[in-house]
Amino acid sequence: MTTRVGISNGGFAINGVPTYSGRSWKGHRIEGMLFNSRMANAIADDENPSTRGAWSYADGDWDAERSTREFIAALPAYRAHGLLAVCLNLSGGSPQGYSWHQPWKICGFMPDGTIKPAWAARLAAVIGACDHLGMAVILGLFYGKQSGTFTSEAAVKAAVTNAVDWLLARDATNVLLEIGNEVDLKGVWAHDIIAAGRCHELITLARQRSQNRLLVSTSIIAREAPPPAILAAADFLLPHGNGIYGPDGPMQPSPHGIRLQVKNWRAGAGYRGQPIVYNEDDHFEFDKPDNHFVAAVESGASWGFFDYRRIRERFEDGFQSLPVDWTISSARKRGFFGLLKEITGS
Repeated sequence: MTTRVGISNGGFAINGVPTYSGRSWKGHRIEGMLFNSRMANAIADDENPSTRGAWSYADGDWDAERSTREFIAALPAYRAHGLLAVCLNLSGGSPQGYSWHQPWKICGFMPDGTIKPAWAARLAAVIGACDHLGMAVILGLFYGKQSGTFTSEAAVKAAVTNAVDWLLARDATNVLLEIGNEVDLKGVWAHDIIAAGRCHELITLARQRSQNRLLVSTSIIAREAPPPAILAAADFLLPHGNGIYGPDGPMQPSPHGIRLQVKNWRAGAGYRGQPIVYNEDDHFEFDKPDNHFVAAVESGASWGFFDYRRIRERFEDGFQSLPVDWTISSARKRGFFGLLKEITGS
């Protein structure tokens, strides 16, 4: 690999050079940030024959290999707009955006924690393509509704060690690990060791297994600071902005709430100056002078775009809902990438 992601002076660096080197926007420092987009299902497949038909393309059946190929083909356009990281998950993400009932089988691990070869091959292709473009991959391992795949806590630990060993064997120096997606969510984790109270054990396991060659964290949705053990163990911090919204409901943005969340996290017991990276937020308003993206930047935190297809929207809409149009084809996508291009000066 030729792209090596690290942390230096409280920010991110690629091959020893701060990201967006020397860049500022409206008086705010951009250097050292890691702007990203959630592409959780870029390597996903659904092994439930009763549900995979729901993801059919207009011109053919659902095809995981096609989806990954089309994703890789879109990467240069993302990079040209200033995107430096894409967020994948070896347990996928809801192909409906949000859904409590999730009958599909989207998980790249076997019940014993072994990585499935087809998923590994797709992941290797994405990591290689990102490496060629000087981009990072934030790789999640666990997703709440798929955590029942694992037979035991030992299998969960095996999944972590297998993933770390697989990455090290390929010298995947452009990969950062996200142990679990929103580990503080209640009622979704089949194994307590992934949830917020104990997730630091898996962060520590991954760091020790990699001999600190990999940067490791886990994502949290809370407005308040994560548990001190997570703050102390994580190399970087992954808040989510989905739960930050105004008084009129979840779809109403609250930029002030983002500023307060960053402040709360930095004030948490165990915080030691790690960079803060939002890698999921479904609040947009990119045409407004203040929005969640802007609020994160003004607070010194990186921001990540989470886009899914709403009811009655088109194939072009959403980066998580299967099947995916990976091109910058919708108004929301153009809004995000347009603002990203402006902020990064790409």
